[in-house]
Amino acid sequence: MSNRISPTTTRRKFIQTATQITTATSLVTLAPNPLFGTVFKSNDFLQDEHPPVNRGRIFKSVKWGMINQGDSILEKFQLSKELGYDGMELISPSNLNVEEVLAASRQTGLPVHGLVNQKHWGIRLSSPDASQRDQGQKILEQCLLDAKAFGGDSVLLVPGRVAGPQETHDDVWQRSIIEIRKTIPLACRLGVRILIENVWNGFCETPEQLKNYLDEINSPWVGAYFDIGNVQKFSPPETWIPVLGNRIIKLDVKDWGKENGFCKIGDGDVNWDAVRQALSDIQFSGWCTAEVGGGKKERLADIASRMDHCLAL
Repeated sequence: MSNRISPTTTRRKFIQTATQITTATSLVTLAPNPLFGTVFKSNDFLQDEHPPVNRGRIFKSVKWGMINQGDSILEKFQLSKELGYDGMELISPSNLNVEEVLAASRQTGLPVHGLVNQKHWGIRLSSPDASQRDQGQKILEQCLLDAKAFGGDSVLLVPGRVAGPQETHDDVWQRSIIEIRKTIPLACRLGVRILIENVWNGFCETPEQLKNYLDEINSPWVGAYFDIGNVQKFSPPETWIPVLGNRIIKLDVKDWGKENGFCKIGDGDVNWDAVRQALSDIQFSGWCTAEVGGGKKERLADIASRMDHCLAL
């Protein structure tokens, strides 16, 4: 059987009721790891000061490339289920077998909620080369088809990069909007959203800029994939959330600090109390996905525990 996903691949639809997140008592007790900072232990959250107010409202996921244990697709899904994750985010393009992914998803009850465009940095919608922009737009279309095939409802996209006089902020703005608009009819037909991630690419580094960019596109099929840790470098994420409001469809979860850069979730400068309140104020409900250094079972358990703690899951 071919691993290649084609536009004719049939999506095996399923509706999975979100199961209750595994309690912190299921997590293994870990020793401190100087590479990642202090590790939360299994009993740290038994008397957690944060009631799980977002359990059943915000669902946690892990990115496929972070899972460094398990020889098969099913084993990776099973491990994620065991550790309390609610779903999975895949990548495109990839050589993952659609039927195997869907079978693993059904068997474990973990849906694939979306995927990440793996080519958006190198083949950019903002490129000064028209052929590169055209190629990037075709890749985005294939990502939408792939997401549909796996059962997902979103594609994470970085729309470009400010990269000198031929790729200015205005260039990224204008060129990427043209290419995204070409793709919106397919997104609508498939029921898969294009979600713009805020990254360190020199583009839309204030919440007002990102809001205005999305509003200029002006489509229900294009929203924000808000990365909590990425914006900490520019301004606190809790100041972005009310500006973007319901444009935020999904969350990437990481932490960052002036002293320790990207670090374990909860060890940086992000004010998680304020983030939780801001998300509550806009009545956010949806997927959050860890985007940090992955590993094997112990590392992935620690990530799940930290997400539960910081987001009150």
